[in-house]
This record gives sequence, structure tokens and C-alpha cells, in this order.
Amino acid sequence: MKDAREHPASVYRPPDRDGVGASSVALPAGTWTLLIDFLMHHFPAIARDEWLQRMQRGDVLDADGNALTVTSPYRANSKIYYYRNLPTEPRIPFDEVVLYQDAYLVAVDKPHFLPVTPAGRYLQETLLVRLKRKLGIDTLTPMHRIDRDTAGLVLFTIQPSTRNLYQTLFRERTVSKVYEAIAPWRPSLILPTTHRSRLIESEAFMQMQEVEGEPNAETMIELLEVKGELAHYRLHPVSGQKHQLRVHMSSLGIPIVNDRIYPHLYPDEGEHQDYSRPLQLLAKSIRFTDPLSGKLHQFESRQHLQF
Repeated sequence: MKDAREHPASVYRPPDRDGVGASSVALPAGTWTLLIDFLMHHFPAIARDEWLQRMQRGDVLDADGNALTVTSPYRANSKIYYYRNLPTEPRIPFDEVVLYQDAYLVAVDKPHFLPVTPAGRYLQETLLVRLKRKLGIDTLTPMHRIDRDTAGLVLFTIQPSTRNLYQTLFRERTVSKVYEAIAPWRPSLILPTTHRSRLIESEAFMQMQEVEGEPNAETMIELLEVKGELAHYRLHPVSGQKHQLRVHMSSLGIPIVNDRIYPHLYPDEGEHQDYSRPLQLLAKSIRFTDPLSGKLHQFESRQHLQF
């Protein structure tokens, strides 16, 4: 059996540019004559002029890293890479803190409002890209994700050859995660309690919903402190469904303070983000046994909620 740390056969991977990795797309069988014709069909929201500019900059590459041009033929059953390009992004005015780094892992304390990975209108202003630039490590990959609105701990792997070992810890639920939240105080709610439900995507953009059926989400909720109409809670998610903690707190009648998705979905604030009202949810601690060294890791966020 091969050692888990043995490097696989070399596969071409375009270098990052200013911390941003190249995206890829497989070219299916089709009748397109030129590559740009396929790109126009596959990405209808991107104008032809934008693709021309990317090709002129050398931002569209074949599977061997050769630059493709407007006259490049379409080659079915191959693969191309391309670099995304966004207008200058306004800086999200909060900084991440690296809490731990070794040859395989990086543990980071993420601020509210900062996305973990590039998506939509966020590219440079994401935790992953910031860290690649700061640490000079192009192979960084998140072990797990937390919402853009949530603050706290995020773990990254460094070595591609050991990435799956660490990500498997989350898939197999052998990582102990603790969150904290500020939400309304309900004297009639008996705590601690464990809330289980089945979560699926709803028809409303971004929202998850609880439905009848076998539970796929479980959260244990404890009370830490009561102050007036609000309370400080500790949350222990057993599973890791999208928006699980936000949905479960809302379902119990105690939606997390400043939640703009549950129970009511509010419009995206876009460039007019109100940074004075962060979601009061914090990924406070993570604990697990390192699959390589056997060392017990325990990381703690240095942040505190507004209570």
C-alpha cells in the first residue's frame, strides 16, 4: 500500500495569479468550430469582448498551459483553464488572524463579512486568496467552510497529497466543533436541548428549509448567559448541513441576532454592506486528532460576540 503522503503523478496546474487560481472547464462533444464560440455558448453572461481581452492577456490556457487565442479551434474531450477577472473590489475592512501553521495545516480566525472562497462578486476579498498572498502558499485548500456572515475558525490544508486525510475528518464527523451565538431569550424553551430535522434547499434563493423525513441535521444548544431580552448560547453541531445553526435557531423561535436570511430573507446589501450589524454567530473552537501525527489539535477563536 502506498504511503498517504506519497505524491501522485504530475498533472499540469496553472500557477496562481495574485493569489487566484485558474478555473477549468471540460470541453464536451459539440459542433463548435472555434473555442470562443463554445465559450460564448457556455458562459452567456460573459461578453465576447471580455473573452477577447482575457485571451489577449494570456488568461485562457489549454491543458498543457499554452495560451489560447480567438482563432484557436474547438477541441472536444479536452480541458481548458481560464482566470476570472473582476473590477476592483472594495476592501472588506477586517483582517484575518493566522493562529497556527505547520507543514500540513493552517488555522485561521476569520472576521465577519469575509467569504472563505471566491464566488460571485468576491475574488481578491476572500479568505483563501488573502492567505495565499500573505503566506505565499498556492496549494492552500479549505478543509471545511463557514458562511461569509459567520466569524471564527477555518482550517486549511497545505499539501495536496494529504488533503483528503484532513477533509475526511469533517466528512466522517470526527471533528468537535463549538459555536457561540447571541439570540433572543425564550424562558419557555427548556435548555439544554438537541434539535434534529431534515434540511433541504428551498425555492427561495439562499435559504434552506426544514421538511418531514429522516433527520440529516442535529444541533445541541446550551444556555451560557441571559442579559435582558437576549441570551448567549453555545451550539454543538453534530452534522454540517448548509446554514444548519441559523435554521435550527430560527425554528426554535430564537433567530440569531442580525440574521438577514432566517426567518426572513432580506435583499443583498451589495456594496452598501452595513458592517455595524454582523451576524452574531462565531465558530469558537475546533478539536480533532491529527491523522498524520496523532497529535490532539485544539484551536480557539480570539473573537467575541456583541452581548
